[in-house]
Amino acid sequence: MNDETIAGRAATLGVILDGGRARRMGGADKGLMTLAGRPMIAHAIERLLPQVAALAISANGDPARFERFGLPVVADDPPEFAGPLAGVLAALEFCARSAPALTHVASLPGDTPFAPGDFVARLHAARREAKADIAVAASGGRAHHAAALWPVAIAEELRRALGREGLRKVESFTARFTLATVEWPGQPRDPFANLNTPEDLALAEAALAAASRGAP
Repeated sequence: MNDETIAGRAATLGVILDGGRARRMGGADKGLMTLAGRPMIAHAIERLLPQVAALAISANGDPARFERFGLPVVADDPPEFAGPLAGVLAALEFCARSAPALTHVASLPGDTPFAPGDFVARLHAARREAKADIAVAASGGRAHHAAALWPVAIAEELRRALGREGLRKVESFTARFTLATVEWPGQPRDPFANLNTPEDLALAEAALAAASRGAP
């Protein structure tokens, strides 16, 4: 682990976004659906935890369902399922209250079980190099705006955009800032592929089984 990676980790709160309603999964709590014998969100936690100074879960509803993970659960305020931006805002404000020494929040959707181990380090490096405000992950030529690095200092502006303007699209908010985009290969497996359907879940199950056998 190099000095830049250590510095990025020390400055960052990670947040797993589990606020979706998983309509294409039958309305189930997607993060708690089983993938390779564990809740789906456990895979995202395992990927992000070593990369950050602290970790939280962004989710609405009863927080007790996440007790097994031993992480703080931060709900949207208000809890109106306003999408990923509301989860990011909750994490930024939680970070400012609970860990004021941390300057950034790295957000990762809870249905990304293949997130890369250099996710946070590369976003920080790109942010510094481009002197950007926000850094966003991309793969296969497509940006993943919910997999991103956010400065805690923009919390007030984000609350204003959500509350007064009714903004919901993540890319509409990030467009207001200097943005750095970091590309990862989309093959042989997209590290930021979201599991939105039962078919996606089955493919991820097969990929994780193959990986456990050492298959390429």
